[in-house]
Amino acid sequence: MVMLNLPGIHHVTAITADAQANMDFYSGVLGLRVVKVTVNFDDPGSYHLYYGDATGRPGSAMTFFAWPGASRGRVGPPQVIAIVFAVPRGSLEFWNERLARHGAAEIVPTDRFGEQALSFLDPDGIRLEFVAAARNPATLPGHPAVPLAHSIVGFHSVTIAEEGYEQTARLFTDVMHWHANGSERNRFRYRAASEEGHAAVVELLCVPDAQRGSMGAGVVHHVAFRTPDDAQQTGWRQRIVELGYNVSPIMDRRYFRSIYFREPGGVLFEIATDGPGFAVDQSLDQLGSSLVLPPWYEPHRAYIQNALPPLRLPSGRVVGRSSA
Repeated sequence: MVMLNLPGIHHVTAITADAQANMDFYSGVLGLRVVKVTVNFDDPGSYHLYYGDATGRPGSAMTFFAWPGASRGRVGPPQVIAIVFAVPRGSLEFWNERLARHGAAEIVPTDRFGEQALSFLDPDGIRLEFVAAARNPATLPGHPAVPLAHSIVGFHSVTIAEEGYEQTARLFTDVMHWHANGSERNRFRYRAASEEGHAAVVELLCVPDAQRGSMGAGVVHHVAFRTPDDAQQTGWRQRIVELGYNVSPIMDRRYFRSIYFREPGGVLFEIATDGPGFAVDQSLDQLGSSLVLPPWYEPHRAYIQNALPPLRLPSGRVVGRSSA
């Protein structure tokens, strides 16, 4: 019998109304590498942008559906309401100054579970945080203005707002095999059982009186948890079906395979395989350097490219309508 394992966060996917501003911020300001520029596989008329470390390994991949002109969503339960990145210890002063210099909004130092943190908003109003918890440096600086000693290592955690947290907590502890790792007032922390490094923490924020959130720009669409391989994913799908959840079929996302379901509070969860990874259709040195389409859309490249708004990549290359 396969021992099922979910050792941490695989990726987080959110919604942006402005692909260019999004890329300029996550690549140009935060220093993440653009690891893939492709389209939403379910909506090829819009971009799907991926950022991460040097290879976009699981636990570092921040992704965005780009919906031009999308109306602003409302942040509230049930949603992921904060995305937390791990940075090396001693980095917060550097980031405080850099974010202020680039006009980031609502930069606020904070402390949680004994860890120093810095909270701020991205251009769409998504709440981001840096936690000075990383023991090891990033694999590669994504931007010459961000020294390796301060570069983002990957995710630290996500914060999920729930009207009631108990059933979601049981999903983490009894099904996913994560363990309770502390609480502060109405905030409850859970950590992956088999991973003590980055991208292994989820915090549940119980806010029963908060206004419910709605989907739109500036909102997290879903959070994905990683599983090592196809056999594990098949096992997880069977286990989740047995528990009475509605689970999607296994979907080929080219860089990983995915299943989706809604946890008891209503947040969309994904379980994604670690492989094959982003180098399946581009060499490592060329990741994110051009618009990549899955094979089933390649015959329609001219039409798809002409429907996409122009987007200038960090290299200076323009994809979208102006490059058709």
